Amino acid sequence: MFVYRHKVNYYETDRMGVTHHSNYIRFMEEARVAFLDSIGASYSMLESDGYISPVVEVNGRFKHTTTFDDVIEISVCIKSATTFKLKLGYEMHCNGKLVFEGYSLHCFLDKAGKPIPFDDLYPQFRAQIQA
Repeated sequence: MFVYRHKVNYYETDRMGVTHHSNYIRFMEEARVAFLDSIGASYSMLESDGYISPVVEVNGRFKHTTTFDDVIEISVCIKSATTFKLKLGYEMHCNGKLVFEGYSLHCFLDKAGKPIPFDDLYPQFRAQIQA
């Protein structure tokens, strides 16, 4: 399991001083990009080779609030990897409490928008996500 840390910025809070709900999707993306970097499958590499990886589904449940200056620890794991889709799970903890849990579902496309099977993309990437 990969862990990414995000410190809540003042501008990420709402008028009540609570982290705005829309930011949790951004936190998922930050953690996902760092996770993919850590396994050698960076977005930069994919895009420079002519591939994209759109989000096709996202889901989340809010458990507790966070506020300015809180440090959120975001755990990222692979929930499933099929021929064409990759599902990543996220758990966010702050001060010992689960504050958010969710997942994102992704596919990989070539320049023409055609789905690319993982095995055709990068064999080393497929090996990493199967680990």
